[in-house]
Amino acid sequence: MSLYSALYAGVSGLSAQASAMATVADNITNVNTVGYKGVAAEFRTLVTDGRVRSNYSAGGVVAAPQAMISKQGLLQASSSLTDIGVDGAGFFVVRAGLGADSEIAFTRAGSFKPDSQGFLRNTSQYYLQGWPLDAQGNFVNTGNLDQLEPIRPSALTGSASPTSRLQARINLKSTTADFVGAYAAGDMAAGTAAAQFARSMDIYDAQGSPHRITMGFVKTAPNEWQAEIYAVPAADVTGAPGGLLASGTVQFNGDGSLDLPGSTAALFADLNITWANGAGSDPITLQLGTDGALDGLTSFDDDSALLSSFVDGGTLGTVASVEISDTGIVSAIFEDGSSKKIYQLPLATVQNPDGMTRLSGNAYAISQDSGNVAINIPGSLGSGNISASSLEASNVDLAQEFTNMIRFQRAYSASSKIITTVDDMLQEISNLKR
Repeated sequence: MSLYSALYAGVSGLSAQASAMATVADNITNVNTVGYKGVAAEFRTLVTDGRVRSNYSAGGVVAAPQAMISKQGLLQASSSLTDIGVDGAGFFVVRAGLGADSEIAFTRAGSFKPDSQGFLRNTSQYYLQGWPLDAQGNFVNTGNLDQLEPIRPSALTGSASPTSRLQARINLKSTTADFVGAYAAGDMAAGTAAAQFARSMDIYDAQGSPHRITMGFVKTAPNEWQAEIYAVPAADVTGAPGGLLASGTVQFNGDGSLDLPGSTAALFADLNITWANGAGSDPITLQLGTDGALDGLTSFDDDSALLSSFVDGGTLGTVASVEISDTGIVSAIFEDGSSKKIYQLPLATVQNPDGMTRLSGNAYAISQDSGNVAINIPGSLGSGNISASSLEASNVDLAQEFTNMIRFQRAYSASSKIITTVDDMLQEISNLKR
């Protein structure tokens, strides 16, 4: 009977509008939740018979809520260095626990803070994941989520880091008299030839112990110097006779800049040192200048001098703070002002973000509708950029939600009128027999 179908349609209207009102309630209560993505209440019809006849049976309506996960929220400035937001597509990769078997989730809620153990967690207690960086600041992205690690900068407190980079700007006086006598590689290290200019600096092994190396130079021709890099004392290293680590010729152009092709390549290659105390080491990248530039070795008519230098590594102190850059690099800042890059944050992307499964704690999981996940560095292959010291606000429009509340309330009342009207009509049918 068509009246009964109208009754059932009214009931479906009550259910659908109640579900729609629930989405409004969820959106309004989360209007201040960081990274929250609102849910839009949409509806789809129920049809009992698609053919229109003189006798029509009502089908009704059902709610079809749609999560607006792909809709960007407003990025707001934050005073915390570990607060991060995503400008564009992508999600932070997080885990519900520290174990490798803990649930993986994805979130835009970037309010991360160090917990009691030093791990970065957000307000929903999800642990931020990242690629660990090696001494050279590199990592390998295989696309495997299991290669990511919970980010814990405080683990570096009291540890040591080997030297991996040595940078120096040195001027060698162009009018220095040529070296008198015979010279052979290793003479400065052995002490049989006095360097016309030499400077020493300390580098560090993997145990944090300092070792002294010296750069010595003698001029052998116009715009040409012989250079040696050697350990002092020589007994600090093994496999390097006399402590000699590298030697060769340094050539300069007529304008005093470095002639890199005319110089010995070994003087500008990585130093691989084996320490006699058994401590580990990393290849040391020598940054002594680029071809035709004035950023390293130069030759002008000024006094020979070490203009500036930088050596990393050593015993690390207490981690004072953590910084996350716009490119997703997590750095530990120590009490002495030094810093070390330790993690690279990935951003996860999917084909259909709105198809992801919503989880408690303002996070999401992969579903059949979302497609597979891909992880890449921020700003590449469709990923958005990371905005440091920022938080993404909820994408809920409060004015729109209050308007929706009025709409759904009126529609609920109208659906209830259908039921009461059908009830009156059924009563009239019952009254036909008295």
